[in-house]
Amino acid sequence: MPARHIAIIAPPVPGHYDPLKVLARALERRGHRVTFVHMADAGALVQGFGFASVGEDTHGPGALNHYTSILARAGRPTGFLAMIRSTAAITRMLLDGLPPVFKRIGVDAVIADATEPAGGLVARHLALPWATSVTGLPLLREPGVPPPFTGFRYRTGAAALHRYATGYRIADALSRPITREIEQAGARWGLDPHANQGFSAALQVAQCPAALDFPRSELPSNFHYCGPWREPAELPDLSNDRPLVYCSLGSLQGGRPKLFAAMTQACADLGARAVVAHGGRLDAAAARTLPGEPIVAAHWHQPSVLPRCSAAILHAGFNTVLDALGAGVPMLVAPIAFEQPGTAARIVHHGAGRILRRRSTDAIRAELKLLLETPAYRINAQRIGQEMAQLGGVEQAAELVDALFRRA
Repeated sequence: MPARHIAIIAPPVPGHYDPLKVLARALERRGHRVTFVHMADAGALVQGFGFASVGEDTHGPGALNHYTSILARAGRPTGFLAMIRSTAAITRMLLDGLPPVFKRIGVDAVIADATEPAGGLVARHLALPWATSVTGLPLLREPGVPPPFTGFRYRTGAAALHRYATGYRIADALSRPITREIEQAGARWGLDPHANQGFSAALQVAQCPAALDFPRSELPSNFHYCGPWREPAELPDLSNDRPLVYCSLGSLQGGRPKLFAAMTQACADLGARAVVAHGGRLDAAAARTLPGEPIVAAHWHQPSVLPRCSAAILHAGFNTVLDALGAGVPMLVAPIAFEQPGTAARIVHHGAGRILRRRSTDAIRAELKLLLETPAYRINAQRIGQEMAQLGGVEQAAELVDALFRRA
């Protein structure tokens, strides 16, 4: 079969779009045409790639800033419920708008991120070949695996299974506004939106390595742990006479100057220097007032910076965790929202870091000291990083997607 015109459907935030852009480039090198499709504002996140807008009547200019402001508050109960409502509205917009846009621009294959169910359901409705991209934690359910959005520890036995089942029921109840949208669309189109748990029956490619996931026994044969989707970049100049500690709260949660101040002061108290990435969420004045002479930027190329660091203090955002493990760097993790508690639980399970349960300077200093002085954390992080290095990363994912779409 010839090359395809592939549409990528995913939440329009850097945590999803950044790795998918790397995958898109790898597919373009194989001759495919790739177009990201979402609300108009998302086009600014994918400059240099094909982009088509949808939902102009409901998600016009300013809609993405409004949505990201809601995501930034998702760690609070009221913020979480607002996030679910807003996400459901986006799913509805995509379900309504994608079919005509796909037909108009000539899409003939789809990559649908696991966290946005509209992409796969529309692909099925239009009888297009499609693959699921898993840019965060694997969302496939198994009775013996804790729900990905909880911080449950991995355990076996009847009590653990009951706890996990309860967690899934609660998650289902909370996400009902989103589920209602895909069930209504499925009914219109004569499709079961929950078939294969909503994921592609042909191919699922994941950034996650098996070495970070909990043990699984029910993965389908079409699921592939590929490892991080990254591209090389120039190394920044971070020459320094003190140990470096990378401090990040991701692209959405970085507007927390008090927490960053506690991190940077704790690093300084231990004779280290913080390298802070605030995602553009701190203004220049707030950044200047951080104690301990930190090196501050909105963004760093993490695979380049982290190998120079002795430890990392993170929110357990999935991409940052992958980059820390790739560098063999142990972590203190302070999960805030989304799948971050589940990622943190996996880090602890594999011995690559510790959960930061209190966020004062004293607590961070004590935990960081323990992390730095206990070799097992670094050894385990390095072990996972070495296993990740044996995976195919974005080239493996692209080869699998390319093969699927060329034979479909």
